[in-house]
Amino acid sequence: MTTIFSRYVFRQAAGALLLILSSLSGIVWIALALRQLEVVTSQGQNGLTLLAMTTLALPNLLALIAPFALLIAVMHTLNRLNGDSELIVMTASGATIWVVARPLLLLAAIVMAAVTFVNHVGMPWSLRMLREYVLQVRTDLLSQVLQPGKFSSAERGVTFHIRERAPNGDILGLIMHDNRSGKSATSYLAERGQIVKQGDAAYMVMSGGHVLSQDDTKEPPRIVAFDRYVLDLDAFDEKTSDDKELRPRERYFSELVNPDTSSRAYKRNTGQFKVELHERFASPLYPLAFVFIALAAAGNAQSTRQNRTRAVVTGFAAGAGLRLAGLGLNNIAAVNTAMIPLLYLLPLSAIVVSLVVIIGARRQRPGQSRFDRALETLGEAMAALTARLRPSTPKPAGGP
Repeated sequence: MTTIFSRYVFRQAAGALLLILSSLSGIVWIALALRQLEVVTSQGQNGLTLLAMTTLALPNLLALIAPFALLIAVMHTLNRLNGDSELIVMTASGATIWVVARPLLLLAAIVMAAVTFVNHVGMPWSLRMLREYVLQVRTDLLSQVLQPGKFSSAERGVTFHIRERAPNGDILGLIMHDNRSGKSATSYLAERGQIVKQGDAAYMVMSGGHVLSQDDTKEPPRIVAFDRYVLDLDAFDEKTSDDKELRPRERYFSELVNPDTSSRAYKRNTGQFKVELHERFASPLYPLAFVFIALAAAGNAQSTRQNRTRAVVTGFAAGAGLRLAGLGLNNIAAVNTAMIPLLYLLPLSAIVVSLVVIIGARRQRPGQSRFDRALETLGEAMAALTARLRPSTPKPAGGP
């Protein structure tokens, strides 16, 4: 009977989890698509590029979405069992809360494994692929902005003009003027140019031309002739000029454990590298913590609708507060790495407190609040632990 009921609870919770996770992922995907829609369409990209970029950005958020989807699913399942009086019947038959807890903890273990996989494999891979798409969009933008016989601008302060395009795609008669600083200006004139991609970077390779530089002084412009000149196009994108190296979230486990300590990215974000490594192991603890929070809030039989509503609100508030505290702690630990152990301690503490509440609820006296019973249980546990740790006083040898 217990096994049948456990399977029933698992099916109910797993079905709710899949539905809620799909819904939340769809909402997040739509939000990402709307955010990128104007950027992608204004740069002449098609719908497939938009679909690819928004989909690749989704795994980065799944580690945050999945635990919350599990919390909602478990709270929904427990509330439904209470509403149908199934928990009341189960309790009356002598079964304990752990009959319900076992299938929910199994579901939590599955979510923990999925979050771990996303953290260590899915997220770094998808973010690296996203970098490739961003590079492709930026390169395509320059290719489409450059129209023969017209002055065009890829961004504020940068103006392009070309005479014509060769059949092989090369640019003929290139003029590029850079006045972004407002204090100095640089002009590039070349007989021929070509956009070349290499790794994560894009370059304009110019042949046969001149570079004219003019600062805000009254000095005449400086003119330098060249046969071949390579211009890094990332320099014209302020958002990516400092991000040529992989960010911590884009790195695999081995690259976080053994980073290149001489790289500029590591020197600039040493704390973030360490926090990212530990966060990938700490974040899978939240699905387990959320299940225990749900069991503590709504795992016992509730006889009235008011009690069930209060339990649901308490569970959601505790889960949201716990995760927000974890996200805030990530930022603090990135500045002060001595706080990194708290990344693990926070969800583990929530599990311990929830266990105290669950155990205390089983011995709750009539008229006693669950909070008071939890404090009493915690006090009893602390007293028992203190008694175990206190050294015993040896009895004196012999008698009076």
